[in-house]
Order: sequence, then structure tokens, then C-alpha cells
Amino acid sequence: MAIAKAERLMNLALCLLGTRRPLSKRELRESIEAYLEAGNDDSFNRMFERDKDDLRELGLVIATVENMDGEVGYLARRDSNRLPPITLDAEEAAALGLAAKVWQQARLAGAASGALQKLRAAGLPEDVDPYEAHGALEPRIPVHEAAFEPLMLACRDRRPVVFEYRKASAARPEPRHVEPWALECWRGHWYLAGFDRGRGAERVFRLSRITGKVRSRGTGFTAPVPDVVTVRETVESWAGEIADRSARIRLRSGAGYPLRAKAVEVRELGDGWDELEIPYGHGLDAWLVEFGPDVVVLEPAELRADVVDRLRAVAKG
Repeated sequence: MAIAKAERLMNLALCLLGTRRPLSKRELRESIEAYLEAGNDDSFNRMFERDKDDLRELGLVIATVENMDGEVGYLARRDSNRLPPITLDAEEAAALGLAAKVWQQARLAGAASGALQKLRAAGLPEDVDPYEAHGALEPRIPVHEAAFEPLMLACRDRRPVVFEYRKASAARPEPRHVEPWALECWRGHWYLAGFDRGRGAERVFRLSRITGKVRSRGTGFTAPVPDVVTVRETVESWAGEIADRSARIRLRSGAGYPLRAKAVEVRELGDGWDELEIPYGHGLDAWLVEFGPDVVVLEPAELRADVVDRLRAVAKG
């Protein structure tokens, strides 16, 4: 829903809920700025009827009555639009309390805190700690990247953005013009999925590699947003989580613990080196480069060549 329409519907709903007597079309038009800008009467009437139907479809009960002047008036009586009392059992309240406690940073922290207070009022007992109810685990979603908040808002508002992005194999960042779709956290890192206008294709970006400020650019998307955005699956594939091949590498002793966790075989070579066999898929070369001189690719030859090319690109920068 466009922001302008959502704001107009909200203003109309507030007018109808806040009045003690039926309001005519004329009074509503004078009270809502968007209706004053609607142009002629026909345009306003069509807009008002659509908005009224949309609010009813959303569940708002709007009464139609005649006022003392014989005009048709509208209002939304509070007793007809009051939600039933919220009842939560102990497990439901604890689960929702955990969810409210997840966000500890960024703009969502304040909203989560307010939501928790409402849950307390709705049935979460003061003496029930959601951590104790679930094994003393305290969930957190860390948000350290400055790009998170502007990208979250851009995803919500469907606004294209521009930012500088440094690939793992590049020495310098490059500008990217992106239509953002979704954010997702995977293994402690945040990723953005969206349509890269410069490449003309879907891309996934790691937020920690975004440098400088995220700036809004233009309005409207040029590419359709897919019904399902597979951020995690894409990142897993690039990180070699979807494995269809096997690689042998030399790894310095005491280094590369994430690589050791993936290894199906580890053999000590001596002189401070181990040999590992790792199942992998697309993108392992970019991951290995991050370990620098602690990793040497033995085979396959094409993986070794890809890693060498990436290291040379970084060295030239």
C-alpha cells in the first residue's frame, strides 16, 4: 500500500473513531488534507468511497446515519470496533515475552520494550521471567552495522537506495544502486537481498561490507519483488553450505576454526600445518580469501586459481 494512501486511510479512520456524531462527506473533506487536494467533487467522491470500502475490508465497522440536516453522515462507534480482551496462557505469554526481548539495538529496541509492557498488561505475569520459562536463554539479534536501520526503512517503504559496497575480492568499494527487498540475519551477519540496477539482476549484500552512508535515490521499483525472497538460501550457497564438491586445503594450526567445523577429515602435517578435506559449493574461494596466509588450496586446481586471482586483485589495490 502506498504511503500516501495509508496515511489518508489512517486519518479517515481517526476522524470516524474520534467523532461523537455522524460526520458528513463535506465535513470529512474539510478535515482531511488529502481530500482537500482531491480536485473536483467527482474525484473526491470516488476517492472517499474507495477509502470507506477499504476500511470496511480491513475490519472497521462504519455506521451510516442521517444527521439533523438530512445529510448522510458516517462514524465508527467505539463499542462496535473494540477488540475482545486478550487472554494468554503462561507458555504463550512467555513466548511473546521472549520475542519482545530479542531486539536490543537499533530503532526496534524501543518498540520491543513498549510491546513487552503491553504484554504485561495483557497477561504476562510480572513474576514470570520469560528467560527462566525457556531454560534461562536470552535471545538477541545483534545489529552493529550503521546500514541496518536505513535499509530496514527502505525495505519497508519500497525506496531504492545507493551505497558503496566492497566485495571480499576487491580492494576498493564500488557504488551500488539497489531496490531493497528483505533483510535477514545468518550466522551473526546481516544480509540484504534486492535488485541491483547496475547488474540488472538479484543480488545479496553483506551489510558489514557497506561503507559510508545509505542514501535514498528516486521512487518506485523497476523490477517485480518476488513472493519469496531466499536470502539465507542464497548466502548458504555462496558460502559453500550447499556442497556438491570436495576440496583439500592446508590450514595453519590454531587458525580457521569455521573451516575446521566444516571439514570431513583433518590430518596433521607438522611444522604448524594441517590438511583438511572440505565439502563445498559455489563461493568457497571468496570465503578462503578472508583467511589470508593461513590457508593454501591444494586442489581442485580451479579453486586454487580462483583464490590466487582474488588475492592478486587485493594485492594490486
